[in-house]
Amino acid sequence: MTPVELLTRLFPSGHEVVAGPFNTLAGRAILTDGAAVEIVGVTDGAPLSPEIAIELAGSIIRIVQDGKKTPIVLLIDTASQRMTRRDEMLGLNEYLAHLAKVVTLAGLSGHRTVAVLYGAAAAGAFIATALAAQTLITIDGAHPSVMDLPSIARVTKLPLEILEKKAETTPIFAPGVTPLAATGAVLENWTEADNFSDRIETVLTLEASSDTRDTLGEERGGRKVAHSVALRVAAEFGKAAR
Repeated sequence: MTPVELLTRLFPSGHEVVAGPFNTLAGRAILTDGAAVEIVGVTDGAPLSPEIAIELAGSIIRIVQDGKKTPIVLLIDTASQRMTRRDEMLGLNEYLAHLAKVVTLAGLSGHRTVAVLYGAAAAGAFIATALAAQTLITIDGAHPSVMDLPSIARVTKLPLEILEKKAETTPIFAPGVTPLAATGAVLENWTEADNFSDRIETVLTLEASSDTRDTLGEERGGRKVAHSVALRVAAEFGKAAR
C-alpha cells in the first residue's frame, strides 16, 4: 500500500500531507467530524538515517510547540537504522534516542500519538518510531521486528534452530505482527476489509494517559509477568518515596 492510498483510506475528508526531504512525510489531515490530525512519516522502506531522524523529530517538536494538543499519527515504512560507518560515526544512536524522546514528549505534552505501520520496521528504527508512540496499529502485510532471529543468534551465540523452536511458544523471540500483538506492543492489525477511517477515529479517542501494553500482554499471554512486576516496582518506589 502506498502512502497516498493509505492517507486516502485513513482520511477520506481530505489531507494536506506532502513529501519532505529524505523520504519523509508531514502535513495535516481532517477527520470526519472536521477535527485536525497532524501527520508525520517515513516512506519507501528508507533506512533511518541521522537526517531522517532529525527531520521527523523537528516536525514533531514544531507540533508540540504549537500548543494545540493536536493528535499525531505517524505513518511508518522504514527498514532499520542505516548501517553505515559514516552514520555510526555521526552518532546515529543519539539521533535515534532523540527521536524516541521527542515522540514520547509529544505524548506527555497532551498529544495523542498513534503509529500506523504499513510496511516494514526493524531494530532501532522500529523502537524510535512505531514503539515510541502511545499506540501501534499494523496494516495487514506489515512486518515489524525488534531483531530478527539470525541476528539474535549472532548476539546470543545460540543456534538458530533453538531460537526458531523457542519462537514457536515464546512471542518475545519472534518477529512479525502476531508475536508483537501477543506481547501487547501492537494494539490492532487492520485488514483490507476494515474501514480505516472509522478505525483510526476510534483509536484516537482511546485514553492514553497510561501505558496499557503490559496488561495487554498479560491478557494475550505474550508477557505473563510484566504487569505484575511493574506493579511491584511502582509499589516499592512509593514506599521509598515516603
